[in-house]
Amino acid sequence: MSVRKLKPITPGQRFRVVNGFDAITTDKPEKSLLAPIKRTGGRNSQGKMTMRYKGGGHKRRYRIIDFKRNKPGVPATVATIEYDPNRTSFIALLNYQDGEKRYVIAQSGLKVGQNIVSGEKVAPEIGNCMLLENIPLGTIISCIELHPGQGAVLARSAGAFAQLMARDGKFATVKLPSGETRLILITCSATIGAVSNSDHQLLVSGKAGRTRWLGRRPRTRPVVMNPVDHPMGGGEGKSSGGHPRSRNGIPAKGFRTRSKTKASNKYIIERRKK
Repeated sequence: MSVRKLKPITPGQRFRVVNGFDAITTDKPEKSLLAPIKRTGGRNSQGKMTMRYKGGGHKRRYRIIDFKRNKPGVPATVATIEYDPNRTSFIALLNYQDGEKRYVIAQSGLKVGQNIVSGEKVAPEIGNCMLLENIPLGTIISCIELHPGQGAVLARSAGAFAQLMARDGKFATVKLPSGETRLILITCSATIGAVSNSDHQLLVSGKAGRTRWLGRRPRTRPVVMNPVDHPMGGGEGKSSGGHPRSRNGIPAKGFRTRSKTKASNKYIIERRKK
């Protein structure tokens, strides 16, 4: 994986940094695994705007991703590594030996033609999906379940990975990408390896139009609003108003909003860094 800096033949390309797409092997998705996406533009069923700064953007089709990896013991061959417009990571098309095709999140280092498998008694190799109780301690993992059979919910974005630190009884200690250390049941599954496209963080948009293509409309700074619109609005000239806070008055920049009585608090050993 690499990035390319474009020659500044237009103002929008002067600072533009794009993905090299070295790992991508095809630009044609598998038709049987596509689904339509209906855009809302931030409006609810009554047509009222409930989410600001959304709308427009290029039309997309959803790639149906297998987050559960629930074909234990059935080997699959990686057919292609593809771009997915709905997520930052790349995806891999798997051809199972029984003829079924599925998309999965591609791990860094996954190659076309490689065989991967999920199950309890498989080797801890890149792309293989295993239960936390069978993964060697210290292994880099991603696409982690929080509840057995739920499907992967943690460490799924580009370049993300967690580390299996310890096991004690029916719980495993996992250090998450945020820096949080928490307990997860050893009967939950995870995939070996870090998520692909780690260079995503190096990309530079180059112009405002690219943000519009992603479906994001221009955002108004709270400081330039009127007092009726935002707690930080108002004032004469360039005087900014008050402490940083949200539109609802909730303080920003360090204010803890997590409930002290949340059931899962007992599973968190160390909170994420501020």
